[in-house]
Amino acid sequence: MSETSDFKAEPPEGIDAIGASNEGASLYKLIRDDIIEGRLAANERLVVTDLARRHGTSTNPVREALQLLRGEGFVTFVPNRGARVRPIDQDFVRDIYEIGVLIEPALTRWFVSMATVEDIAELERIQALIEENNFADPLRHSELDTAFHTVMYQRHYNRHAAELWWKHREVLRAVSRRFNFTLARRAAIISEHRELIAHVKAGDADEAAELIARHVEGSGRHVLEHMRARSAARAG
Repeated sequence: MSETSDFKAEPPEGIDAIGASNEGASLYKLIRDDIIEGRLAANERLVVTDLARRHGTSTNPVREALQLLRGEGFVTFVPNRGARVRPIDQDFVRDIYEIGVLIEPALTRWFVSMATVEDIAELERIQALIEENNFADPLRHSELDTAFHTVMYQRHYNRHAAELWWKHREVLRAVSRRFNFTLARRAAIISEHRELIAHVKAGDADEAAELIARHVEGSGRHVLEHMRARSAARAG
């Protein structure tokens, strides 16, 4: 099996994964992780100069990072009060995955109508790697799973929709890092991917779209269940 570092999922062509300078992109990831892991508390004020001092940088990359985080919903800006951490709560996760349930079936229908023999072979190749990994390396699974879905959406003519999908997927990937897959979810991912490939081969766009809606909803609900369990444990 290849090492995780040998495989890195990339955004659809023409979509910049970050859209900032290298330093701004690095800060974006650091601040996002601090928000997700709770090191920056919900509703905490984000002062540009404080963040620049903490990370040993100038203020411009910090501003870049905060704008990116604002675009993904991690940060809110209030007039005359500056930037604050948006609570990463169940409502936030629900909103993100529900948008996926709405747009991914449309992207999938288009893909089924346009899929080539090479596309199907690539889906099968990535799926084989997913099953070879068998969730042993969670980061590798995340990269492979993202690559699987990117095959279907990377050529879609609606670049705005593809970009929205990518950004929201990156948000859910970041949040879900805190949790392990249940055995039931592992089995569902494998079987749903296999079924999706079968629908693509058969040219059945409606069945593929219906399946992808269930698949996305299942992933979102899986994260929500983990969040509820964690909240209950803390409350208890």
